[in-house]
Amino acid sequence: MHPDLEKLIEAGKINDALAERLDQVAPGQFILHNSWGAGKVVSWDLPAKKVTIDFESRDGQVMDLQFALQKLSPLEADDFRAKKVEEIEHLRELATSDPVGLVVFMLESHGGSMTVDAMEKQVSGAIVPEEKFKKWWEGAKRALRESKRVIVPARRTESLNLREGDLTPAEALLADFADARDLKAMCKALEAISSDISLFKKDAEPLKPVIDQVDEAAKKGTRLQLGPAIELLSIRDEVIGALKELELAADALRLSNVLLAEEGRLGDEIGGLSTARQRAVFEVFPEAFEDRWVAMITGIFDQVGTRGVAEIAKLIHEKEKIADLEEYIRAALARRDLGPDALIWVARERKGMAANVFGPEVGAAILNLLETDHLADGPRTTTRLQSLLSDDKKLLADIVNTMGATEARNFGRRLMECPVFSDLDRKSLMARIIKARPETGELVSGDTKKKVENLVVSWESLERKQAELDDLIRNRIPQNTKDIAIARSYGDLRENFEYKSAKDMQKVLMRRKGELEREVDLARGSDFKGADPSAVNIGTVVSMTRASDGAKVTYSVLGAWDSDPEKNLVSYLSETGAALLGAKPGDSVEFRNHDTDLMESWTVDEIKAYNP
Repeated sequence: MHPDLEKLIEAGKINDALAERLDQVAPGQFILHNSWGAGKVVSWDLPAKKVTIDFESRDGQVMDLQFALQKLSPLEADDFRAKKVEEIEHLRELATSDPVGLVVFMLESHGGSMTVDAMEKQVSGAIVPEEKFKKWWEGAKRALRESKRVIVPARRTESLNLREGDLTPAEALLADFADARDLKAMCKALEAISSDISLFKKDAEPLKPVIDQVDEAAKKGTRLQLGPAIELLSIRDEVIGALKELELAADALRLSNVLLAEEGRLGDEIGGLSTARQRAVFEVFPEAFEDRWVAMITGIFDQVGTRGVAEIAKLIHEKEKIADLEEYIRAALARRDLGPDALIWVARERKGMAANVFGPEVGAAILNLLETDHLADGPRTTTRLQSLLSDDKKLLADIVNTMGATEARNFGRRLMECPVFSDLDRKSLMARIIKARPETGELVSGDTKKKVENLVVSWESLERKQAELDDLIRNRIPQNTKDIAIARSYGDLRENFEYKSAKDMQKVLMRRKGELEREVDLARGSDFKGADPSAVNIGTVVSMTRASDGAKVTYSVLGAWDSDPEKNLVSYLSETGAALLGAKPGDSVEFRNHDTDLMESWTVDEIKAYNP
């Protein structure tokens, strides 16, 4: 006890209980304040009831004695926070020489557990320069995982936990697996074992119960958690393959059997796995499906995400089955149902594995997908595909160089009229097309510009657009604003999924609002009455005969938003409508058959007004 207090007790001025409380803020003692952090009491004036404290961030702080007793907590001299006050240079040296020791010391002073965010507040700035903290922490994490002394979480908001007892690295890995309570946690723990499999080279016996537990957990989880179950079995097979002493029991669950039994729902489940794990699973397809494996793996080609698409293509190429993949892609392009991930792969591999399928159909499919996604209700799925058009400076040139002159002009016209792009982006992209194919330069003439600026639409389609805009302004945007406010109240915006989702939706809604406002402002409603039938114009009905087989078809060329393939209604801005405009009876016109994706020649037989 401080000598000043002993004198006061002897004089009968304070009792033992009060003396013990006062001793917690006596000179030389370390204390903790919720806002100012750790500090050390440097002096006090008991008659004046004042104490002076040097805190981490401020020296010479004078506090009322009664207030200090209420707001300060005592710290042991060997506590990490106390060392920050008096031995900060030692901690800085420790951060450089032994980051694991620093983190362990910190955890020991915090009851063995603290979040990564809390740890950063203790270290960044004071011990490790703020601008160097991120790099330091990445190195520290690797060292912590290798040491096995600390359980490092996947998320910043989760806790770093000090391991109990003096475990060897192998024992620590086994302990982590034993503590796993669900399939995802088991996957993470087993992946760590696989990464450090050398620890079990001399004695694989402790892993045998682990293999049995994996089998039992996968059997129970396959129906409800197929993706994690597949991942767990794949890692198990990797572990067994690395150690000769381990083998799969005769009645154990095989990954190939799971794939075969669940073939109807593999795409989305495998798409959530890491690249390395996807590859390992794809390599089991030949065993699982035998002669059907190529058909099965191409069947999920467009469902497994960007990484999965690339891994499937590599595997098929290695197995010399690339012709089967090309056949699948051609058919999908003709049906207009090749997704964004597959299209991105085709574009990136246009001079490699996808060279044989890269052609005009790819460009048409890209624009078609962008337009469809633009009109869909919900978050966009083609953002990366749209970015690829801008970022890959040669992609558009390579696309139009596979086309004939008419096709190139039609493609450029579609791009010019595509509502996905801003005016600046549209001009930039069109400049690349014109540089590659100068004959498309006419598309930026005054006539074309006028078409873009003045949209002729039916009154019905204009009303639908106005109704959508009204719903956005009155209902969906206000509701989204409320959703953001509610999600923000959940706290920690860096890990707040609801907040991020609501903010993403806000971007979608505001972008759509701007697009609708521009479109409605440019639109001119029409009933198409009295259109001139001397040539194909907006508001005319054209009958034609196909040159190849004499087939007949009749199209109504209407407003910008009036396409309906089932009723043979085409927009004058569509590829077909643009090809027909200006044609007269007896003229030959070419446009694409969207079922076969091939260009066809037609002869105009008759033209009449849609609304005489």
